[in-house]
Amino acid sequence: MIYKEAKLGDYVDILSGFAFKTKDFVEKGVPIIKIKNISPPSVTLEDLSYVSNEVAEKQKKFVLSYDDVLIAMTGSHINQWASVVGRVARVKYSDITLLNQRVGKITIKENAEADINYIYYFLSQDEIKIKLAAKAGGAANQANISPTHIKELTFPCPDYDIQKKIVNILKSYDDLIENNQKQIKLLEEAAQRLYKEWFVDLRFPGYEDVAIVDGVPEGWTEKNMADVCDSIGGGTPSTKIEGYYRNGNIKWVTPTDITRNNSLILLDTDKKITEDGLNNSSAKMLPPYTILMTSRASVGYFGLCEHEVCTNQGFISCIPYKENIRFYLLYNLMNRVDEIRTKASGSTFLEISKKTFRELKITVPSEYVLNEFTKQVYPMIQQMEVLVKTIEILREARDRLLPKLMSGEIEV
Repeated sequence: MIYKEAKLGDYVDILSGFAFKTKDFVEKGVPIIKIKNISPPSVTLEDLSYVSNEVAEKQKKFVLSYDDVLIAMTGSHINQWASVVGRVARVKYSDITLLNQRVGKITIKENAEADINYIYYFLSQDEIKIKLAAKAGGAANQANISPTHIKELTFPCPDYDIQKKIVNILKSYDDLIENNQKQIKLLEEAAQRLYKEWFVDLRFPGYEDVAIVDGVPEGWTEKNMADVCDSIGGGTPSTKIEGYYRNGNIKWVTPTDITRNNSLILLDTDKKITEDGLNNSSAKMLPPYTILMTSRASVGYFGLCEHEVCTNQGFISCIPYKENIRFYLLYNLMNRVDEIRTKASGSTFLEISKKTFRELKITVPSEYVLNEFTKQVYPMIQQMEVLVKTIEILREARDRLLPKLMSGEIEV
């Protein structure tokens, strides 16, 4: 069965976000959802800007609700897929937030026989983002689309009950994905709790028999970061030389890969570089499970990858000198993000230097405690990896099925 084609604008409206002024922004208040927060499949609440309650009260029209569908009307061209214009995301939280300019909220017109979830799945397809990016105007590094560009799209429009059936099939995949994401979050929280119990509350195995001297368990030592790990920067191959990127197969991590990732576990990178690109830049290959820490602009985000990777210059990557300190070091750093950020400086953007990082103090537990912590945490990391890979398989299966369902190739 082939479904009729309809113009999207006949079924949906698009509310463009409000243009908040610089003077409206405050340190804490009501969060504003900007283009950078559109991180498919969900809207992220990382790196937020805020306006006062008084400003928010005047702009109630732009308050977002759970499950709203948002679209980025400014972004990158298709060569930077993670931030491509036209990407869509759902609001999956209940906090009050407001819509910023250049982000659109998609709603169904009154009496239009279309399901918002069906429209979301249609817009989430890669081919639709490519179509929108092709319509975009703007500079080489910025693409802009308008509500009109979105409304001009044609989409397969079966009867409403067929739309609902298609949505239910696709949603079954998303429900499994969401359940896996919840399990990942629970594992991450369990590892954090274990770190706090052992190393903040000092209720580690055998603590009853260990004396505390000046607030530190006997046998534990204070060192500099430079004493426990090698800290390595990264680099960017010249973007003017196509051969450094074209058909590259070396995973090259940028901060966006980390900040847009929904887990500590990093499976892949948005960009790859070639061997020539690696050899002609200051990027360095890093062994599996190197602790990847963003050190510039968005400071203090972390990732682990089971494969060799390299990074751009927005990282300090930590390779522990001893294997049994790896996960203690990871969670130690994750629990010191505020401290790390206070050490960052810079006029254009904040950055913590390798020198400053290497001088940070770290209390190193006894070998026994380090070994026991590794025994507890490493299986959690491995389970997170399994869940992240399962999510990737489910997403790929859903994305292969989606166009076949929408075209009528697979009947429901």
